[in-house]
Amino acid sequence: MRDRMINDCYKHVFNRIDESLKSDDRQIILAIDGMCGSGKSSLAEIISETYECNVFHMDDFFLPPEMRTEDRLNQPGGNVYYERFKDEVLNPLRENRTIIYRPYLCGVWRFDESITVKPKRLNIVEGSYSMHPHLRDAYTLSVFLEVEQKEQIRRIAKRNDEAKLQQFINKWIPLENRYFDELSIRSLCDIIIDTTQNKR
Repeated sequence: MRDRMINDCYKHVFNRIDESLKSDDRQIILAIDGMCGSGKSSLAEIISETYECNVFHMDDFFLPPEMRTEDRLNQPGGNVYYERFKDEVLNPLRENRTIIYRPYLCGVWRFDESITVKPKRLNIVEGSYSMHPHLRDAYTLSVFLEVEQKEQIRRIAKRNDEAKLQQFINKWIPLENRYFDELSIRSLCDIIIDTTQNKR
């Protein structure tokens, strides 16, 4: 029942991917933005199990401490290193070049080893801030996932301890909401899906 419900929820996304794959031979870059706890990583995983594709995570481009100035953090979406993501991932993708980047491990505040990725016909970018104005013109298709607040908090609490839950409530969710609202992210996406009923 759960798998069928999720499949029904995302049916429109898969239909649009199929249409894009059939329409021409160009590379497809799909952005999955939306609220934390709404299922962005889960949707990317479901897509990757269905299609041959690359998946890139915006969490790998967290802003390092030396860039976290007051001016930068006052910008909607400024807490992600969108310039590096564009230079190291999106530009090579659009030019059909090999992608080489180092994920940033925000839990330990350091860069991980380099990852090398060959462009594929379908490429997924998942995570909050993927539809930042600096990035959005690269995408063939964009999806926004939302979830009711009560269910959002339940999901975050399920995968985090109390301290991290409070950090989400007091810091990360307000930052995301400001980005969504001030930059009209929801209205700019091609597909909007409420995942509240996707119990997990």
